[in-house]
Amino acid sequence: MKYKAFHRLTYGLYIVASEYEGQKSGYIANTAFQVTSEPSQIAISCHKENRSCSIIRKSRMFSLSVLKKELDTSIIGEFGFMSGDEFDKFSNVKYQVMSTGVPVVTESSVAWFECKVVKEADVGSHILFISEVVNAGILSDEEPLTYQYYREKYKMLAPKNAPTYIDEKKLRDEQEKEQLPEEVPEKKEKETSPGREYTCTICGFTYNPEEGDPTAGIPPGTPFEELPEEYKCPVCNAGKDYFN
Repeated sequence: MKYKAFHRLTYGLYIVASEYEGQKSGYIANTAFQVTSEPSQIAISCHKENRSCSIIRKSRMFSLSVLKKELDTSIIGEFGFMSGDEFDKFSNVKYQVMSTGVPVVTESSVAWFECKVVKEADVGSHILFISEVVNAGILSDEEPLTYQYYREKYKMLAPKNAPTYIDEKKLRDEQEKEQLPEEVPEKKEKETSPGREYTCTICGFTYNPEEGDPTAGIPPGTPFEELPEEYKCPVCNAGKDYFN
């Protein structure tokens, strides 16, 4: 099986949020799609182990915020790679509580939908929630963020609970099998040369020395080895020890 084939499927990137008895929850989703026009219905896929899954099941309501193309990746790190049991994901973002009581994340978003769950289906690791759109709005004329742009620009992997998650080792093994024998020494030389890239093992963010990290004030041309010891991943806030 060619795992990279799954990267050819197209997706957007969204924040799904809900609330039940004062408990807010939210996560990054890339499987949200309109399934009918009359009535207008949207389906989302949520991992059973996500805190949001149980809250959506209880409230029967959720919001869907369409993220914009150019954004601060910290919002993806907080909603996609951190647990709501340990961190208040809504403490650093702008949001509005709608008539149904669900929070709608308006920061870094171009549009939003307020949805009422009408049906759910157990599809294995995830629950598919089918909902009727109660209300919707436009926040910006900016381009929405696509999953392809997310991978290519921000160089991040899908969270482990995402329906599109692929074990990084499978992708790496597949890439090695595709290489010709004469290409192997060249790759080895690159891996042992100064200024090599380092990847966060938590979220998949890749530090490229040629680009540096402008969000942390790290200028282009700074090798990973010369980063300050207190350097943190700009996406999930992991320390340097979590980079390989």
